[in-house]
Amino acid sequence: MYSCQQNLINPGKELKAVLEFICSESHKLTNSGIYYGRQIYFKTCNIMNKFDLTNEYKNNQHYHIFYSQVVQQSLISVAEAFKSFKTLDKKYKRGELNYKARLPKYRKNGLALVTCPKQALKLVENRIIVPLGNTVKIWFNISDFWLKMPSNLSFDEIKEERILARNRCFYPEFVGKI
Repeated sequence: MYSCQQNLINPGKELKAVLEFICSESHKLTNSGIYYGRQIYFKTCNIMNKFDLTNEYKNNQHYHIFYSQVVQQSLISVAEAFKSFKTLDKKYKRGELNYKARLPKYRKNGLALVTCPKQALKLVENRIIVPLGNTVKIWFNISDFWLKMPSNLSFDEIKEERILARNRCFYPEFVGKI
């Protein structure tokens, strides 16, 4: 069983700019994946799998903002939305569902969730270091940023960290086994 702990952070000016940037890039990547998935569905009536999306977006500028594992998590969530649509559509056609399923829609303006698997994270002096991609290193001369490790959690228990933007605030979510 997994648990999720949200912590509200009060970022400084620089950290807030970094968090807004990576969440907005995640939003753009998600919308790009939805666009590609919708076009594939309209042209072939098939849905793509998570590997199709990852391979398609390897040369996308939004892909290189993050570590590849972080991008794969975002694109996997898009692929799962299309897989869910296909399942619901089959149920509708068999008469098991009262409403027609709809393709995933584009996200409106905003910031999207950024999921970092533990493999990409490091713990140094009670701080979790979250690495950034090569493009960010070149553009902004920033290779990573750090977040304070919650005192009630052990780093060994954490499976992934998600950065959630909500109501103009940022919440790191720590997901781990109980």
